[in-house]
Amino acid sequence: MLKKLSYILLSALALTSCSDTLDDINKNPNATETPLAPFLLTGTLKQGADLYWGSDNNFNSSLLFVQHWAKVQYTEPDRYDVSNNSFTYLWNAGYSTLITDLNTILNFPDQQANSNYKGIALTLRSWTFLLLTDAYGSIPYKEAGLKVTPAYNTQKEVYTGLLEDLKRAQSLLATTNGAVTGDLAYKGNIAKWKKLVNSLRLRIALRISDREPALAKQAAIEATTDAAGLISSNSEIFQFVYTSSPQQNPASAWFETRDDFRISKTVVDKLKELSDPRLPVYAQLPSDASVGKYVGGANGLSNSDANSQGFAKTSKPGSYFLTSASPAVLVSYSEVLFNLSEAAARGYIAGDAEQLYKSAITASFSQFGITNATIISDYLDQPTVKYDAANYAKSIGTQKWIAFFGQGLDAFAEWRRLDYPVLTAGPATVLDGQLPSRFFYPGTEQSLNGTSYQAAVAAQGKDLLTTKLWFDTK
Repeated sequence: MLKKLSYILLSALALTSCSDTLDDINKNPNATETPLAPFLLTGTLKQGADLYWGSDNNFNSSLLFVQHWAKVQYTEPDRYDVSNNSFTYLWNAGYSTLITDLNTILNFPDQQANSNYKGIALTLRSWTFLLLTDAYGSIPYKEAGLKVTPAYNTQKEVYTGLLEDLKRAQSLLATTNGAVTGDLAYKGNIAKWKKLVNSLRLRIALRISDREPALAKQAAIEATTDAAGLISSNSEIFQFVYTSSPQQNPASAWFETRDDFRISKTVVDKLKELSDPRLPVYAQLPSDASVGKYVGGANGLSNSDANSQGFAKTSKPGSYFLTSASPAVLVSYSEVLFNLSEAAARGYIAGDAEQLYKSAITASFSQFGITNATIISDYLDQPTVKYDAANYAKSIGTQKWIAFFGQGLDAFAEWRRLDYPVLTAGPATVLDGQLPSRFFYPGTEQSLNGTSYQAAVAAQGKDLLTTKLWFDTK
């Protein structure tokens, strides 16, 4: 009996020793046991820019829906012939990467992340949730990251919750609350982060304005009267500046190996109609020098008809957007000015809506390197550009659509909300002449979170591209 006990004890000790040895072998001596806030911040900024400017959410979907870009081959997305596997990246990267990492920063003890890190994390998380709800509608929000099968919140609940989250983010941010490193957007400038917070609050105020005007007005007043201010110059644009491969702009990487996109005929025709000096920035001349003018590709064509337009006879998007170091603009100064103009037009805030509208166009020109005062003045004086107080949605909607060129997700959201410019589906599209109003939920939600998915669809409407979201009232 004693002999057996000795063997058992020796075996247990041997197993324990083996397990300890394996644990030591499996440890990476170069890896940190605890993630560091600066590294997580850097990663989320880069991944957020890739998510916003990359193919799945931008030029292979939303930029096609708003007819900024068009396809000259592989035209299925441009004809809306897509599936519930077409829009998974925004969802998966938004939740599994961005929100997960930002929640990690928010849950750090104070010695690992000061309150400025947490204020930035809450701001970026709010921006991510905003992209998600703008695209899909109802989404997991309150239970996101807390449960394996989180319930969905309605779009109204998400927007109103984000307004509160951004108030909290503003309270966490202060120049006296510690230094921040790893910030590739604002280089640790907390005053600029505080301006971004208020700019996002103003954006959300207008998102809800057709549904909850009283709350929208209150939110607009709070955002515009906060002492921190809003983004107030092009030097304060919220953007991610790429460098070179592999840290290059996603559009640049795409065009290195593929040639299936052109600037849309819709936007080229509008820019020509308005004698808009942004056309040479937004488009390249066709590679066939005999064409000698900017030619957009038509949206919604069959593959054969799209090909027949001629690869060498149509214009690619401008090189401004296609270099390795092209910036990923996420929130622009011109957008903030357009939002202030609309808030004034709606009577939410004091201000000259027309002058703010002109300032917004001027800021967009400046963003794209057009600063000649005479050119700007001549443009603004055109009857087709002048502000129409009787139809501010048309004036602001059209010019905002132009200024948002390249920012597909936000251009798509604002086009649905303001309903300008009027766009027409291409001849080979598959939605009976309608344009998309949202993204499909990923197919995996039906299998992995089916009960919550079914409840969301029952409340919001069928999981179709044409189902209008809560904020889209017209």
